[in-house]
Amino acid sequence: MQEDFFHSNAPIVPGNQPYLERPRIDRLLETALHYVIITVVAGAGYGKTQGVYAFLHKCKRPTVWLQLSEQDNQPSRFWEHFTQAVAFLDRASADKLREIGFPETEQQFDRYRIISRDYAAWDREYLFVYDDFHLLQKKKVLRFIERSISRPFSNSKSILISRTRPAIDIEDFASKGLVAHIDEDDLRFSQQEIIDYYRSQNIPVSPETASDMYHDTEGWAFAIHCAGVSLKNGGIGYARSSMQFNSFKFIEYAFFTALSPALQKYLIRVSLIDHWPLAILTELASDPGIIEELNQINSFISFDFYQNRYRIHHLFLKYLQEQQGILSAPEKQEVYAIAARWCLDNNLKMDAVTYYERTGNYQAVFDVCFSFPQVMPFNVAAFFMETLERAPPDIYDRYIDAFIIRTKLLISLNKFDETAAFLNTMKRIGESLPSSEFTLAVLYAYYVIRGFWELITCIYTKRYTFAWYFKRAHESFYGSLIQYEFKGSHIVCLGSHICMVSRPEKEVMEQYITEITQAVPHISAVMQGCAYGMDDLARAELAYFKNDLAQSECYALEAIRKAREKNQYPIENRALFYLLRIHLAQGNETGIQECLQQLQAQLLEKAFVDRHALYDMATGWLYTHMRQPHYVAAWLKNDFEEKDSYTFMHGLESLVKLKYQVSEQRYAAALAFLESQKHESGIWLFLFGRIAFRILEAVCLYHCKEKDASIRALEEAYQMAESNALDMLFIELGNEMRTLMTLALNDTTCVIPKEWLKKIRGHAATYAKKWFSLGKRYRNPLSVPEAPYRALSDREQKILLNLSQGLTREEIAQAANLSINTVKSVIKSVYTKLGALNRADAIRIATNRGMLKDIDPTSQGV
Repeated sequence: MQEDFFHSNAPIVPGNQPYLERPRIDRLLETALHYVIITVVAGAGYGKTQGVYAFLHKCKRPTVWLQLSEQDNQPSRFWEHFTQAVAFLDRASADKLREIGFPETEQQFDRYRIISRDYAAWDREYLFVYDDFHLLQKKKVLRFIERSISRPFSNSKSILISRTRPAIDIEDFASKGLVAHIDEDDLRFSQQEIIDYYRSQNIPVSPETASDMYHDTEGWAFAIHCAGVSLKNGGIGYARSSMQFNSFKFIEYAFFTALSPALQKYLIRVSLIDHWPLAILTELASDPGIIEELNQINSFISFDFYQNRYRIHHLFLKYLQEQQGILSAPEKQEVYAIAARWCLDNNLKMDAVTYYERTGNYQAVFDVCFSFPQVMPFNVAAFFMETLERAPPDIYDRYIDAFIIRTKLLISLNKFDETAAFLNTMKRIGESLPSSEFTLAVLYAYYVIRGFWELITCIYTKRYTFAWYFKRAHESFYGSLIQYEFKGSHIVCLGSHICMVSRPEKEVMEQYITEITQAVPHISAVMQGCAYGMDDLARAELAYFKNDLAQSECYALEAIRKAREKNQYPIENRALFYLLRIHLAQGNETGIQECLQQLQAQLLEKAFVDRHALYDMATGWLYTHMRQPHYVAAWLKNDFEEKDSYTFMHGLESLVKLKYQVSEQRYAAALAFLESQKHESGIWLFLFGRIAFRILEAVCLYHCKEKDASIRALEEAYQMAESNALDMLFIELGNEMRTLMTLALNDTTCVIPKEWLKKIRGHAATYAKKWFSLGKRYRNPLSVPEAPYRALSDREQKILLNLSQGLTREEIAQAANLSINTVKSVIKSVYTKLGALNRADAIRIATNRGMLKDIDPTSQGV
């Protein structure tokens, strides 16, 4: 907890915060801020937090102050607290950061960096303070902070306040002289500082007494403060033996007993929770006078301006927590309920769940869980599962939602066997108990969830019977026997391919298409539009890979129409992705532009959780094809990552990364990844993905001079594609495939029919000519804006033009008859609207978009 215990007698209220003046510490921190990373490491009670806090408040630097706790080892909980802290600096950026979730992957971290540009573009320096850093133990959270502070923006610095050496790797920065260290010896009070402190508190002390205190306490701030409180509250003088005290006894006899009984009990109630914003503390106060009395306590409680909340010294908090036995169960539940509502209103969902669990309100816990996507991030699902495991067994007798939540969590955690077993339990409960609205609802939920389970796992089981379960739920239960409706998101989750088929036989593909066509109307009916258009999308996908572009385009357009009607954003996104590939095969420049614009428009749909990642993948696929790999999103250029969450959902990402590696001629790295994936699940389960990987393997082997192995990989790909005539998977590689076809035609051992090889070679050559023509005309990324942006005002356009002309801010201000602060404000707005990091970035983005040539230099906008 924050160590705010050096105060004057002034009431502690927002806007009237007293500080201890320690000029020596201020000078240390002022010097330290010339470094990128500052560590403040000392034991409890040395005034670490107070010293940093007081210094920053006096110098009024923009600061994101993150008060850490042991619960922040849970990544999603840490992220909620992190974004709430960022909101005090930039609320719009905080909202965007909440959407991407805790950055576990390179893609998410890349998005975090891009969003952070909004406040990184500030002209002023800003700081991230991580307080109580020693409480962090888990690798994921530590890794995020390590990556953040080791890749800072030019105007950002980090301060780590900790009782122990921070458990992250900053040695590289330290070796370059970029890390400043402040330790216990720096923070100890000198003899003169003891005298100055007591003088500020109107406590007379002689130099001899100060000397005794200094040697007894060794400059330990907490002990000096406690001795001062004792003297101020009527002590007869300083006795050296009194320093051998029990901290809790001191707090009780020298401080707590002096409070009114009402305030004593109030503080004990407050100690039940981890958040102390003014709103909660006001609601907990039965009498407004309690808050007034609270504001007079200036020894162990203070107000934090950075987070707009109170802080309680950690030793005082522990003392209060030991007194919680005087509270009744209803009194505790009232506090937890108030805290839970506040947390939920302030986007602290994980904390809200913790408090709701303590009240026993599991319906509220389930409602929070439903607010997450159908397939949840792994760490979030693990958190909810732990909560569910602690719940009393009878929750399954009281809540239909308990069944649904458990299956949702098991699927998100990849616990497929446990999911199947629990579904059987659901069915047994629904069929064995006497018929009632509850048992009927359990059966209804079973059939819906079992349908999704059969759909998800059909690629493993090779069993295509999922439509029957949806039909049973819809026709036998929905709307007639029960009124239960599924809660939460009804947006479908898609795998790397829509056709969930792993076997190459033609009849298997036909069976899947028939099954999904029968299932979608029932899914959409019972799940408020979920999966609407998915059957058309499956047909579009199959037709595309069969090189029937006209038919594929018709199905894709129908899928888009339906998806937009029911807000099925992933279906619309994937249909646009196939349309993009169709137009590329046709050399249709206008069609490509339209698809890209529609994909970009989806970035504004906040309910579409994965919109940024899928946009990057679609454009990344395009840019690798167009020989423009420098425009591929940075996270897709990184090494292949292990994934915690639902495995075959990441196949499309792996495919785009693999294509990028091949386009950059990193054949050995691509082959190593392919080899590592052969015995894994994921995209290899999908027939289309397996063929695509085999083809890319053949390309890589050819370039590695392993021509025989290349032919064998090509033969395997052909054998899997032949029965369904999946020619486009080969044709799309253009010149690479033309080369491989020629190699195979000249190889006497190749078993692929010659006529087919010649056909594919001709189609691949035509395909290559079309996209080469497009790429030749467009050296920029097909005129696609880098991100959604708001239009610039006339004034902003003129100042952007001035920036491109090399004018300084002072010159712009003088020419436009504006104040320098106004110019700075307009420049910041330009950066924000363009998503630019600095002047050079803004000019680059504006040039790529053709904005500068459209600005009239004679306009009077400024």
